[in-house]
Amino acid sequence: MPLLEILEFPDPRLRTRAAPVTVFDAALSRLIDDMFETMYAAPGIGLAASQVDVHRRLLVMDVSNDRSEPLVFINPEVVAREEIGVMEEGCLSVPGIYDEVERAQRIRVRAQDRDGKVFERELDGIRAVCLQHEMDHLDGKLFVDYLSSLKRDRIRRKLEKERRDRPAAGRTPAGAALTR
Repeated sequence: MPLLEILEFPDPRLRTRAAPVTVFDAALSRLIDDMFETMYAAPGIGLAASQVDVHRRLLVMDVSNDRSEPLVFINPEVVAREEIGVMEEGCLSVPGIYDEVERAQRIRVRAQDRDGKVFERELDGIRAVCLQHEMDHLDGKLFVDYLSSLKRDRIRRKLEKERRDRPAAGRTPAGAALTR
């Protein structure tokens, strides 16, 4: 399975709103597998299809330390939110940058699995935050959008300079991740 290229901020393709997944076939299953491989290699704990330039409402995540809890959410929607809190987040589409973001600490999500079967699941703590972070990607939003415009501009300039300064052969893909 190939590693997918992960778009980095401020790439305008990260601002594309993802369309619903309507076909559940072998190609979708391959994409999911490739997304997991890419996320694990990054290394990250979550990856939205938008980050790999596939603008469909699909995300994968695994917040375990041993890669034992892979989760797939297709066409996810949060149906309930509770307990707003702050957690430090990072995103491999915004490599090396971490900051605090306020989000619901407990959610209920309705989604489809890789076969199209609808399910609901309660998530809390890092799982809830990770899912919301990845769902933002599907809407063309990044965690830096929660920061001040001054901070966001400083981050953009820093990342653009780092990209210019590193050799082309040394560039590696990155992916959506939250800090553990």
